[in-house]
Amino acid sequence: MRGPTAIINQTGDRVGRIVEIVQEPRRQPRAHERVRDADRSRKALLEAAQAQFAEHGFAGARVEAIAAKAGVNKQLIAYYFGGKRGLYDAVVERRQALVAELDATDTSLGELAGRYVRVFGDHPELERLFLRDTLDQDPDGVEFDPDVPEVAELRRRQQDGELAPSLDPAFVLLFLQAMTVAGTLFPAETKRLTGLDPRTPEFRRRSADQVRLIVDKLADQG
Repeated sequence: MRGPTAIINQTGDRVGRIVEIVQEPRRQPRAHERVRDADRSRKALLEAAQAQFAEHGFAGARVEAIAAKAGVNKQLIAYYFGGKRGLYDAVVERRQALVAELDATDTSLGELAGRYVRVFGDHPELERLFLRDTLDQDPDGVEFDPDVPEVAELRRRQQDGELAPSLDPAFVLLFLQAMTVAGTLFPAETKRLTGLDPRTPEFRRRSADQVRLIVDKLADQG
């Protein structure tokens, strides 16, 4: 129901006139609208943080810059993620989710490696984030882990004949990781050697095909 405010204007002997100024009451957002706005804000922060962390690393990224790029108040970083570290962890989880979607035990190792190249080529910021995170780690602070799941999976594939017995699965994994990020790590050298810009879909397609062919050869016994 409208609640008019009456303003009485009087001029000389004229009869006062009542001018109604009608003010519409402000509608409160419905519950589903608040959820949608929260989802948009979280997604905007994740996208902005992904770009900032990939470019500047965890230490160099600033929450003010992330919030400004996302177009939201920086206090929402603490509200949704508990702070800068929580936001960083949420971005890392995005990459882990992509990896989980790619992993398939019924896919050949060569095809799986090719998928990694294509998918992370389509998400270069997540690829750079992985590189930064890896380069920032101090080897002196890392312990040898003989039970890394990815290495265990390669050992299983080796028993199934996908890797030659003479190959060390740990080194195979290390070199596969290097191959999948070569275009991002060496962009100028990539173009000099292949004639292709590593940022283009053509390079990602060719690179994925070549990685698949190389990995398929790892089963050769010769």
